[in-house]
Amino acid sequence: MTGGLPEYELFAIRYATREARRADHFIGGDPHDGPMPMDYFVWAAMSPAGAYVIDTGFTAETATRRGRTFLRCPVDALRLVGIDPDAIEHVILTHMHYDHVGNFHRFPRARFHLQQPELRFATGRLMGHELAPGITVHPAPGHSLGLQFVRVHTRRGWVVIASDVTHFYENMQSGRPFTTAVNVGGMLDGFDALAAHVPAHDHIVPGHDPLVMARYPAVSPELAGIAVRLDVHPQLAAHTACATRTKGETR
Repeated sequence: MTGGLPEYELFAIRYATREARRADHFIGGDPHDGPMPMDYFVWAAMSPAGAYVIDTGFTAETATRRGRTFLRCPVDALRLVGIDPDAIEHVILTHMHYDHVGNFHRFPRARFHLQQPELRFATGRLMGHELAPGITVHPAPGHSLGLQFVRVHTRRGWVVIASDVTHFYENMQSGRPFTTAVNVGGMLDGFDALAAHVPAHDHIVPGHDPLVMARYPAVSPELAGIAVRLDVHPQLAAHTACATRTKGETR
């Protein structure tokens, strides 16, 4: 039931990128290896009921140390879509990898929400259900032990911020998990879990795919290539909608 739920404006903000190859992103490599860049995002959901930040990115210092191209501070970039980080009361951390949990000190008022296996002392046993009307979080271990994805109710219906449950559209589409995994079977189950929580596959937003910036409209002309709206239908849905196996299909 979605009656009475707030409709969130949902944004993806691109803050860093790196050059990479297809073999970096699929377990077992890729027989047609070639360039496949990776983007880094933070996300934000806003409604009159409140604003929620999903992941906090990394710093310029971390980018230099790890050889990433740092485009802008992800926390400062939240202001581009009308969010004051100093006023944020809720931050959802999908998991504890460096590119999702830096900058936490920049949210002085925030309560941080994680899955219990990811940070046991920070959450209670029942975490993993409704965080607020119109925002739910769901465990999907595989890439990390306590990874979670976030489902947000928007004007186009439920949209899932997959984070690293699927790094790229193609990971889920082809049924080939990303190279970093604590449980490969869990990653495959995660693809099914994503599909089970949305009305259509084009309501799933992967965690690192540069195609996100192409498929969704910029918040404004000035923010082209920086921030896109996820609460509207993708611009290229006709030929880029992500397909996945039906639940229970032989892998």
